[in-house]
Amino acid sequence: NSNGFLEEYEQTFCGLSIGLLAGGTDNQVEDYWSSSKLHFKELDSPEEVAKKAVERTVRQIKPRKIKTQKVPVIFEPTMTSWLLGFLFGCVSGVSIYQKTSFLVDKLGKRIGNERVTVYDDGLMPGRLGTRPFDAEGVPSQKTLVMDKGILKNYLCNTYAARKLKLRSTGSSSGTSVSPSNFYLQAGNTSPEKIVSSLEKGLILVRTIGHGLNPVTGDISRGAFGLWVEKGEIVYPVSEITISGNLGEILNNIEVVGNDLDFRSSLAGPTIKVKELTVAGQ
Repeated sequence: NSNGFLEEYEQTFCGLSIGLLAGGTDNQVEDYWSSSKLHFKELDSPEEVAKKAVERTVRQIKPRKIKTQKVPVIFEPTMTSWLLGFLFGCVSGVSIYQKTSFLVDKLGKRIGNERVTVYDDGLMPGRLGTRPFDAEGVPSQKTLVMDKGILKNYLCNTYAARKLKLRSTGSSSGTSVSPSNFYLQAGNTSPEKIVSSLEKGLILVRTIGHGLNPVTGDISRGAFGLWVEKGEIVYPVSEITISGNLGEILNNIEVVGNDLDFRSSLAGPTIKVKELTVAGQ
């Protein structure tokens, strides 16, 4: 680079995945599972991945429709990771200086409740997003993004940092920014206890479509899930739309699970959100 930095590093990556279809032709359901690691010997076995994919798929067979209502929603770790991907885009320094994020001018302000602490850590040993330096040669670091609901840092490359009069966080992927290991800090509650505490509501399994507006933080996505009554899963549901606002979700997380699982560069545990609109019939 212009500072005379000229270094390189080697890194391996391997993964395996399987997608499945199940059910009849009129009510077919689908899901998948995968394993991704830096080293082949660390991968889950094909049998383990296949078993998990089967479990995730068959639990959605013969889904029912539900009426439109506002209910508590439990996000499985894969869905929390999806939500964090949306959050990452909103704390990206590129989005901030382009003013395409609802978090413009929010540094130092509360954007979530005290249960929400988020890091982007490029130094974690053995993780998929770990790297010695970014695409501009800036050393990786552990960046506190949110501290108990307070927005502490935007994630910047050199250009975004200059535009915002901040310092690079070692997040460059060239002309943009990318996460290293971007995660929501785990809580102390098991996912089983989170589900058993739910009197009535939805476990969010997966979403489809677009419906993300970073300028407002609004979310509206087609969804599939599992309906819970009195702490028990009673049936799968489909043909629903889940809608809300990222800012409201961050402020209404009631429980954070202890099952943080780094399956990609975005990672989060099970969370329970106080209320979201689930649109059905």
